[in-house]
Amino acid sequence: MASKYFCAKENGKLHYPHTILTGFGFLASSIAWAIYDPYITKILNQLLNESAVITAWSSKLNEMFPKLAEFAAANGEDVSTAVGGITLVPLFIGIIMTFDNIFGVIFQPTFGKLSDNTHSRFGKRRPYVIYGAPVSALLFAIIPLVAIKIGSLPLTMLFIILFVFVMSLWRAPVVALMPDLTPNELRSEGNAIINLMGGLGGAIGLFAGTIVTALYCAATGANSKADGWDEFVTFPYVFLLGSVVMIIGMLVVLFFVKEPDSRIKIKAEANQAADEAARRQAEKEAAKAEKEARKAEKLSSGERRSLVFMLMGLFFLFCGTNAVTTFFALFAAEILNKTTAQATIMTTAFAAASAVAAIPAGWLGKKIGRKKTIIGGLLVFIIAFGAYLVTQKMGIDSLSGALIWVALVVGGMANMCITVNTLPLVLEIGGLDKVGTFTGYYYTATFSAQIATPIVYGIVRMFTGTYMSLFYYCPIAFILSLLCILVVKHGEAIPQEVIDKVKEENED
Repeated sequence: MASKYFCAKENGKLHYPHTILTGFGFLASSIAWAIYDPYITKILNQLLNESAVITAWSSKLNEMFPKLAEFAAANGEDVSTAVGGITLVPLFIGIIMTFDNIFGVIFQPTFGKLSDNTHSRFGKRRPYVIYGAPVSALLFAIIPLVAIKIGSLPLTMLFIILFVFVMSLWRAPVVALMPDLTPNELRSEGNAIINLMGGLGGAIGLFAGTIVTALYCAATGANSKADGWDEFVTFPYVFLLGSVVMIIGMLVVLFFVKEPDSRIKIKAEANQAADEAARRQAEKEAAKAEKEARKAEKLSSGERRSLVFMLMGLFFLFCGTNAVTTFFALFAAEILNKTTAQATIMTTAFAAASAVAAIPAGWLGKKIGRKKTIIGGLLVFIIAFGAYLVTQKMGIDSLSGALIWVALVVGGMANMCITVNTLPLVLEIGGLDKVGTFTGYYYTATFSAQIATPIVYGIVRMFTGTYMSLFYYCPIAFILSLLCILVVKHGEAIPQEVIDKVKEENED
């Protein structure tokens, strides 16, 4: 098993050091998104509010539909703004924040499938990481420079689009790397380690603002707690730190992860074809393999039903979680009076709890089943969000202040119970030969949600006038996700001994 699977030992157990090394690719991706959501929303908020075009459009909307401002005022929004009523800025932030997800839906399934058929000395998946991560890192470092130093919204948009495009090319291959190198019965456990590494990358990204601010103040003598402190001066260094970690993650995957040379099989087949008898035998075996492959591709009606509802459940799940990750910095600024760096410290509690829960979540998925573990995580999400909303409505500020931290910690643990087990469940429905393709399906569902939710919630925020509406929007999404996943009946891991027994029976 160890010779076939880089992430497995000879005794059939997970090889933790090798799995950790494999997870550096996901770490490289995770740090980028941990920085991207809170910092890009702040950058866009400033650029869009300064945009003469957006201001003119907002003013025109208020002139054409004065009832919109009246509705917003009735919901507590301050409409005494420069645009004379409601502003389109939250809506445009939501639209722009969907770009990464639009590219994900378009390109990730394609490149996931393309990686299934890639043949190189680096294997099937690693070439995409090796070439994609450095380009992404370079574009990532440029974004705050053109946004803050130059102050150009069009130029900022150009580099954001280039960045999310390149990221979409290697996301599915880097996620498919671990399942390729791990036997199916160990994938939940392996996915726990991968998500632990992703959580570590996310934590570094969330702490990046605090680290950079402290270093900047020490070097310049500035005081980040003084009135008039401009947090934007540190943004380029935060993005640069993320870029450096991305490149380090790529180098680890390049030099320490051993993915089989995917050209070997082709060479062997070419050599066999030289001999006529061997060629006929190869054709016979190829025909048989093709027949089996077509049979394997065709899911039963029950499996198709489970797959559809699982993907729907993932859609609603990510509608809820993406709304929080995208708008939390703005929620913290408006409701909690926190800076971006302080907001990221708060979300570090979420990331830390996720990291701590990663291995137990994988163990739970293996022990009680993936579906039960996912459902448990969703129930915890719903309760945590509901409890915070109730205390806010009751006006118990001291309790709600404490509960936001509880919600972040408990929510982080629940999130890992869900995240660790959803991808293995989808891959199990698809089968071993379609890892890249079904990884693409997985990300089609999740990225579709992440396209829809920033726009939909941007509209909700525009009309409700407060980011507290997150705590209505998200629980509704989680409840819909729960209802879908309750319908799923397939996707649990099949023990290796059962697979071996079936193979032996078929051979006999």
